[in-house]
Amino acid sequence: MTNPAAPSADAIASIRLSSCYLPLATPISDAKVLTGRQKPMTEVAILFAEIRTRDGHVGIGFSYSKRAGGPGQFAHASEIAPALIGEDPSDIARLWDKLCWAGASVGRSGLSTQAIGAFDVALWDLKARRAGLSLAKLLGAHRDAVRCYNTSGGFLHTPLDQLLVNAAASVERGIGGIKLKVGQPNGALDIQRVAAVRERLGDAVPLMVDANQQWDRPTAQRMCRTFESFNLVWIEEPLDAYDHEGHAALATQFDTPIATGEMLTSAAEHWDLIRHRAADYLMPDAPRVGGITPFLKVCALAEHAGLMIAPHFAMELHVHLAAAYPREPWVEHFDWLEPLFNERLEIRDGRIVVPTRPGLGITISEQARAWTREQAVFGERA
Repeated sequence: MTNPAAPSADAIASIRLSSCYLPLATPISDAKVLTGRQKPMTEVAILFAEIRTRDGHVGIGFSYSKRAGGPGQFAHASEIAPALIGEDPSDIARLWDKLCWAGASVGRSGLSTQAIGAFDVALWDLKARRAGLSLAKLLGAHRDAVRCYNTSGGFLHTPLDQLLVNAAASVERGIGGIKLKVGQPNGALDIQRVAAVRERLGDAVPLMVDANQQWDRPTAQRMCRTFESFNLVWIEEPLDAYDHEGHAALATQFDTPIATGEMLTSAAEHWDLIRHRAADYLMPDAPRVGGITPFLKVCALAEHAGLMIAPHFAMELHVHLAAAYPREPWVEHFDWLEPLFNERLEIRDGRIVVPTRPGLGITISEQARAWTREQAVFGERA
C-alpha cells in the first residue's frame, strides 16, 4: 500500500499536455517506403508534458510518434495525467508504476508506455533542475561528451550526389560518423551508395548502414557478407525487429556488429532481445520504452550482457543517458527536433558535448507553441 505525500512535502500541482506537430522540410523515405509498407514521413508528432509543483519547480518532458499515433498518445496521456496530481514528484519509479496501472487494460508497451514517457522524462528533468544538476550528472556521468553520428543526411530519397555532399558536410561540421539508409529492392543500389560514400570519406570515418527491417533472412545473409568489406561500425535492423533468432545468427556469423532495438517499446521486450544475444549494439529509445525509468533498466541489462548502446533519435535527451552508460556509446544526430527548443547542442571533435544546464537543459520554443494543435491542463490551473 502506498502513502500519499505528506502535507508539508512538495507535490505536483499542475500538468500541461501539448500535442505539437513538427513539419519536415522534405518528405522522408527509408526502405519501408520503397517496399510499400509506409508512406513518406512529412511530420513528427511531439507530446510535451510540463509538470509544476506547489513549490514552483518545473520539469519538461516529451515523447513522439512518427507517421501515426500522435492523437492516440495525447488521448492516453490526458486520461492518466490526473493520477499524478498531489503526488510527490521525487517518487519517480512509483509514479511510473501508477501511470502504467492506470492504463493497464491497453497494455504495458507500445502507445500506452510512450504516453507515460513524456511524464517520466518531465519528472527526471524536474528532479535534476531542483538539484541544480544536468540530468547526466544526476544519473552519474562517465563522460562530458558522447560520440555522435549523423542520420538525417543519408535517407534513401536523397540522390547519390547530394548524399556525398551531405556526408562530407557532416564530417566538416565535426560529427563523428555517418549512417546511410539501405534496404532498397535492388541491393546493387545500396552497395553502390555505400561504396561511393566510403570512397569519398576514406577509411578513417566511421560508417554505419540501416536497413530498417526490410530484408528477409537470405537477403540479410548476402548483404551482410557483402558489407563486411566496408569496415562498418554496424549493420542496423537487417531483419524484422522481433526476429531475435535471425539477428543472433547474423551477429554470430559476421565480424561487422549487428545493431537493433529501436522499435522495442518496453524493458521486457529488450530483455528478450538481449537473452537471445541478438545484437552487439543495443539501440533503446527512451520515449518509446516509456521514459528514463525503463531506459535505465534496459541499460542495466545491456551492461550486464556486455553490450554497447547507441540510443535511437531524440539526441537532446539521449546525450544525457548515453553519458551515464559505462561503455563508450554512440548518439544519433538528427537536427529535426532543434526548432522545438531554444537551445542547441554543441558538436566538437566528433562528439556532442553534454549540456551543463540543469535538467535536460532545454526550454520549449515559441515555434513549438505555434505548431501545437491540442492542449490540456490538469490540477490547480485547470
